[in-house]
Amino acid sequence: MEPDEDLDVESLPRGGYRCRLCLLQVANRPSLEDHLRGKKHRKLAEVRARRKSQEEKSVFVSGFRRDTSELELSEYFQSFGPVCSVVMDKEKGVYAIVELQDETVLQMVLAQPQHCMDGQKLRVKPRQKKEFKYIPPKKQGAARGQELSLDKLSQALCLCSDVDEQMKQVVTLFQFSENERKLRELLVTLLQEVFSEFFPGCEVLPFGSSVNSFDVHGCDLDLFLDLEHTQTFQASTRKPQEEEDKDRAALDSRSEDSILSDVDLESATVPEILELVAAVLCQCVPGVYGVQALTAARLPVVKFQHKESTLQGDISINNRLAFCNTRLLQVYAEMDERVRPLVYTLRYWAKQKELAGNPFGGGPLLNNYALTLLVLFFLQTRNPPILPAVSQLKKLAGDGEKSVVDGWDCSFPRDPAKLEPSSNMESLCSVLADFFRVFADYNFAGAVISLREGQALSPKDALAAENCGGLKLGALNVQDPFELGHNVAGNVNEKTALRFQSCCRDAAKYCRSLQYQRKSCKGKAWGLVRLFQRGDGPEASRTDEDPAAEDGLVISLPSPLQILTEEQSRDLCGTESLQQLCFQKVCIALHFVLQDVLKCIVSQDEDRESMVVDAEEPVPLDEEPCVGAKRRMVEGGALVPDSKRQRRDAVASKEEKVSWHCAVWHRVWLGRRKMRRELQRRAGAGTCQSADSLQAEAEVTEALAQRESGSRPAQPLLTFRVCILRTGATAQDCRTNLHFTPLQDPVALFQDFFHFVQIFLPKTVARYIQKHELDSLVGATERLGQEMDF
Repeated sequence: MEPDEDLDVESLPRGGYRCRLCLLQVANRPSLEDHLRGKKHRKLAEVRARRKSQEEKSVFVSGFRRDTSELELSEYFQSFGPVCSVVMDKEKGVYAIVELQDETVLQMVLAQPQHCMDGQKLRVKPRQKKEFKYIPPKKQGAARGQELSLDKLSQALCLCSDVDEQMKQVVTLFQFSENERKLRELLVTLLQEVFSEFFPGCEVLPFGSSVNSFDVHGCDLDLFLDLEHTQTFQASTRKPQEEEDKDRAALDSRSEDSILSDVDLESATVPEILELVAAVLCQCVPGVYGVQALTAARLPVVKFQHKESTLQGDISINNRLAFCNTRLLQVYAEMDERVRPLVYTLRYWAKQKELAGNPFGGGPLLNNYALTLLVLFFLQTRNPPILPAVSQLKKLAGDGEKSVVDGWDCSFPRDPAKLEPSSNMESLCSVLADFFRVFADYNFAGAVISLREGQALSPKDALAAENCGGLKLGALNVQDPFELGHNVAGNVNEKTALRFQSCCRDAAKYCRSLQYQRKSCKGKAWGLVRLFQRGDGPEASRTDEDPAAEDGLVISLPSPLQILTEEQSRDLCGTESLQQLCFQKVCIALHFVLQDVLKCIVSQDEDRESMVVDAEEPVPLDEEPCVGAKRRMVEGGALVPDSKRQRRDAVASKEEKVSWHCAVWHRVWLGRRKMRRELQRRAGAGTCQSADSLQAEAEVTEALAQRESGSRPAQPLLTFRVCILRTGATAQDCRTNLHFTPLQDPVALFQDFFHFVQIFLPKTVARYIQKHELDSLVGATERLGQEMDF
C-alpha cells in the first residue's frame, strides 16, 4: 500500500507526515517509508490486527458465582466449540472475556437464547470493540510516586531568604530520607545473605548515587557483586587433600550445597556468571521480579525490581572502578559544603532543560555522573581552587590508601578530614552564576576535561598520555578520573552540546539580573524558581546588534589554530595578524561550503556592506574570489568570468564581522545520508565517484536537487542572513560565531534547515580548512614567528 493511501498516515499542513498508530511525526516521505517498514510500526500493526481478531470472536460473560474458575467457564463454552482462552476479572471476579476459536462458534453461542451454569443465569453478549491506542512506555524513574513536583518545589524555594538557602533547600528536598536509606540497607543485607549461600565469601557492595552523597529519591540501586574471595575459596577446594582440610577449617565450607560445584569462576565468561546471578535472583530472593541479564551492554549487568521496596537495581560483577569513583565523589562531597548544593541544583536544572539525566535506553544526553564530574572540574578550576585535582590527592594518599584497579592508579585519601580546606570563600549564589558563565562559550569539542590534572587538556595531549589511546573524542569530552581511556560524555552529540551551551548562556544572563539575586517583595518567582522553569528558561535581555540571538540561531565554529602544532599555536596565537588570518580562513571555508557544497546563492548583505572594509596591510592569501564580494549569477547558475571576480585577498575585516545574504533553492538537507549511500553503491558498481569528501558532499547536493526538480525553481525556498563574528574571549581564542536570521520562509522550512547546518557546517568547514588552507596558514604562522623573533 502506498503511504498516501495508508489510513494510519496523516499529511501535515506544513509538510511532513504523522503516523496515527505510532504517534510519530516525520519530516519527509523517505523518512515515512522507512518508518512504515520499521520494526516498531510493523509490530504495532500486528498487535492491533491480533487484538481485532480476538475482539471479533470473543464474548463478554457475567452473572456467574464469584468462586467460579476459568476452567469451569472454559468447560461450559466448549460444548459449543473449541475455546482459545478465558480472561477473568481477578479483583472483583464478576465478569470474564471468553475467546472462541472462530466466528462460527461465536454465532452458535450468541444464538443460544439463555445460558445457565451451576444454577446461575449467565449474561452473554458480544465483546465491545474498542479502538486500538498505542501508549508509549514511561521513562525509567518517572512517576515512581516519590518525585517532587515543580509547583511544590517552587513554593518551598520562595520561602527562603536568598539563593544560598534555596540551593541548600534543594538538597534537603531531594536527598534520601532516613527511612529510605534504611530500606536500601535492608535490601542489600537480604541480597548479601542469599548470595552468600551460593557464592561463599562474596560481597554485595552498593555504589553510585546511593552512597556517593548525591542520592535522589527513587534513584536506582547499583550493586557490585565482588567474587574475589569466592574464587579464592573455590580454588582452595581443588588443592591437595592435606591442604584442603586446613583451608576449609579457616573458611565456612558450604560447597556441597553451592552451585559452584558446577561452575568454575576463573574460566567462566561474564555472561555465564550473570545468567547464574539472574537465576539466583529469580528463584531465591523473595519479592524480586523483572530480572533481566544484559550481557551485551558495555558494562554487562543484571537488572531487577523489588516489589516491597519498589526499588529498581542492577548487579555487576566487574565494576571495581565504579566503586572507586563512588568513594572519590564521596570524599569531594565531604571536603566542602558547597559541593552537594551545587551538584543537586545543576542536576535538577539540566533535567528540567532536558539536557541531562539517565534515560532508559541511553541517548545523547549527559548522564548524571558526567554532569557531576563537570561540576567538580569547575570547582577545581576556581581561583583559588575549591577542590584539589585527583593528581594532588594521589600524592596525599597513605600507604594503606594506595591501590591499583584494573591497571589504573586509584590512590587517594579516604578520610577528607585529613585534607586542608579551601581558602576560596565564594558564596553558592556567585559560584552557580560563574558555572553558567564559564561554560556558556566553552570549547567542549576542542578540549578534554581532566579531573586528574584539574585542567582542560588539548586532544593531542590527552591522546598522547599513557594508556589513553582508546579515548573516544566527541562533541563533549569528560575524562574519567581513573580510567583515562574512557570519555564518560562520549554519547553526547553535537546538538546536545550546543543546546547545553545555549542554556548556559541564557542562565548566565539571567543570573546577572536582580530577579536572581534578590527575593521578590511582591511574592513573584525569583532565584532558582525561574531558573528551573521548563522550556528555554528566563528571558534574557537581547541586543539590537544580534537579532539572531533572540531565537537562539547561533552556530559556533572551532578555531583554525587547532590544526597547528602545539608550539606554533602557543607562541603565535596572541598576535593580531594571525587572529585576522584565522577569521579570513573561516570565511573562505564557510563561503565555499555554502555556495559550492550546498549550492546556495551567497551575496554580500547590502545592509551591512560598511562592515567589510579594506585592510591597510592585508595578509597574502591564495588568489581566489573575495569573501563577502557580491557575485552576479547568470542563467544556469554559472558565475561571472574570473577576470571580473574580486580577489579574496582584497578585503579583510578590521572589525572581524561579515554579513551575507543567502538563498536556498532545494531541500538539500532531506535524505542526505540515504543519497550518500546510494551514490556509494553506484560507485561500487563502476560509476565514478569523487574520493574527495567535500566533492562527494557536493555530488550529494546535486543529486538531491535533481531528484526534487530538474531545474531551479522560479523563487528560492527560503532566504536568510548569516552574520560571521569572531567572538573569542581572549587573544588565544579564535572561535567564530555564525548568527542566522531568516528573511523569507513562505513554507516554514528554515528551522529544519538550521538544525541541519548546525551539525553540518562545523565539520565541513574544518574539513575544508584542513585540506585547502593548512599550508598557507602554517606558512603565515612561520613568517609571523620570524618577524617576532626579529
